[in-house]
Amino acid sequence: MTAYDPDIKGFLDEKADKYNNPDFIETDPIVVPHQFTRKEDIEIAGFLTASIAWGKRETIIKNAFTLMELMGYTPYDFVMNHQAHHLEKLDHFVHRTFNAVDAKYFIRALKHIYTHQGGPETLIAASVSENSVIPSLSNFHTVFFSLPHPLRTRKHVSDPNKGSSAKKINMYLRWMVRQDKKGVDFGLWKTVSPAILSCPLDVHTGNVARKLGLLTRKQNDIKSVCELDSALRAMDCHDPVRYDYALFGLGMYEHF
Repeated sequence: MTAYDPDIKGFLDEKADKYNNPDFIETDPIVVPHQFTRKEDIEIAGFLTASIAWGKRETIIKNAFTLMELMGYTPYDFVMNHQAHHLEKLDHFVHRTFNAVDAKYFIRALKHIYTHQGGPETLIAASVSENSVIPSLSNFHTVFFSLPHPLRTRKHVSDPNKGSSAKKINMYLRWMVRQDKKGVDFGLWKTVSPAILSCPLDVHTGNVARKLGLLTRKQNDIKSVCELDSALRAMDCHDPVRYDYALFGLGMYEHF
């Protein structure tokens, strides 16, 4: 197992506790799925929100709430029971390069996954390895795009087999799997272990990890995710992605 500096672990433990609390919710995209109580509503709201989670967080949250409004704040019912003409409600939706064409396909793909795969939890859990969730991300990508789809939409679901860090879907899995007992992450998925989750690697987490010596690679790619995972699991083999709060908080709020 990778060795770690106890001082760095102590520092990150403190920061993880600081940011992993309900005050974090209001200004983070996770606030959107927190509006729901039904498992499937949380899953769909979380997935759609995570899928547009790049850019200014205020804009991400605003546009994710717009999506929920267009779905009548009943995302699971909308996904499962929509007719083609219902998707016209999405005609003017846009978030950066994610537009109505993408949103409509996402709705159809999610319905397919619930109907034929037992839902996203069952699909993900079916192809995790003993020590990593990464294999399941590539399988998810394959299944998600198993329907006829616009080529432009493929860029909105990452495939680590192509080298992507898969930041957005790893963040989504943190939301669904990790039970933080503090009311932030949901802990809805009991068939996937939090021990095998990967840290959502973005500019903030990557830069802080490099400054702390947890990451040596320069690119934010899947190889860097694996390197960072190894360092974080050495510090906490049961709940390594709790350090996402520390790394992100240090970068975003403290400009570390």
